[in-house]
Amino acid sequence: MRGGCRRLVIPLPATLVYLCASASTLITTANITTEYRSSQIASPLFIYTINHFHYDCKGNHAEDEGFRLLYVFLVEKVGISSPPSDAGKGKSKMSKHITHGYHLVEGKSGHAMEDYVFAEFKEVGDNELGLFAIFDGHLSREIPDYLKSHLFNNILNEPDFWTATEKAIRRAYRITDSTILEKAKDQGGSTAVTAILINCQKLVVANVGDSRAVICKNGVAKQLSVDHEPDKEREIIENRGGFVSKFPGDVARVDGQLAVARAFGDKSLKDHLSSEPDVATEVIDDKTEFIILASDGIWKVMSNQEAVDCIRHIKDARKAAKHLNEEALARKSKDDISCVIVSLVSQQNKNAILVLRFSFACRINQLTEPVWKMRNGTTLSFHDSISVLHNLSLKQYR
Repeated sequence: MRGGCRRLVIPLPATLVYLCASASTLITTANITTEYRSSQIASPLFIYTINHFHYDCKGNHAEDEGFRLLYVFLVEKVGISSPPSDAGKGKSKMSKHITHGYHLVEGKSGHAMEDYVFAEFKEVGDNELGLFAIFDGHLSREIPDYLKSHLFNNILNEPDFWTATEKAIRRAYRITDSTILEKAKDQGGSTAVTAILINCQKLVVANVGDSRAVICKNGVAKQLSVDHEPDKEREIIENRGGFVSKFPGDVARVDGQLAVARAFGDKSLKDHLSSEPDVATEVIDDKTEFIILASDGIWKVMSNQEAVDCIRHIKDARKAAKHLNEEALARKSKDDISCVIVSLVSQQNKNAILVLRFSFACRINQLTEPVWKMRNGTTLSFHDSISVLHNLSLKQYR
């Protein structure tokens, strides 16, 4: 190559970047392309080809067209920028690449919004818990609001939470429902789906009603909750003295009223329905990509796999939740819609090499500023007088 210009070619399977550097100029941007590939275990490998990036030493790189194109590309395809607000999102301290986001949409059924969402990370001693829930009220805002404020506290206050987690959750659900029946003024009730992420390694899901938890592993949807539909629990309901009716064009209902067989509250129907949760435990491994918690406003109009496919390409958890809700609306969902997404980026990209962010500053014979590279959840910073990208070609980073 003439003029002392050196081309660095980073071989596959590392991130592929062509970058020309000379004493004063990085050559002009010709094109920016992206290619998606899958490894043998279907982890995504993003390969960025950045050809001939130009930087004029006397100019401002923020105004440089090549830099602008590169920046826009990384923002849209990789999601390197931060949203303008932190409302509706959060991040684990134990694993900074595990994030959550949520979104709610009021339905068109003519009543006030009755969905409530809970999503936060909580440190308990040396442990970190991710606490996520959807509470979908019916004929009540008081009860889902009470669940949002008290259910997780009741679960964590159980003395055997750490040693017998599923047992503790079942007991806390029963205690919480008993308190609601004693104190609630409303005759309505609420479904619930709760998910507790323990030290970013184990997920414990519990639910009553038809709000649902779905996990995505290697692009495949797996339902972790159980839809408690009256038809499925007809025998139990009838043994308790109730009945299940189903009229043409309608769903099955307990005593002709409630479309779920298990719920919190519903004092007038309590003799005939249960608040006993189904509980499931799932190991979080390197195949796990994200978790969806959502009310039935989504599941009435799309399958588990359709929901996973709808948002799998979106890295930002809050944007994914919003997009899923918008898709449900586009499919004519009329119910309140609430959704929580928990994104496990580090597991998803375990075998991928992903350039998250890099900025350029050119001085004579020197390219500075860090390149941020993420591999197996680790962020590293590199400096090199010619090109920090050279490091990505080294064997240990392939």
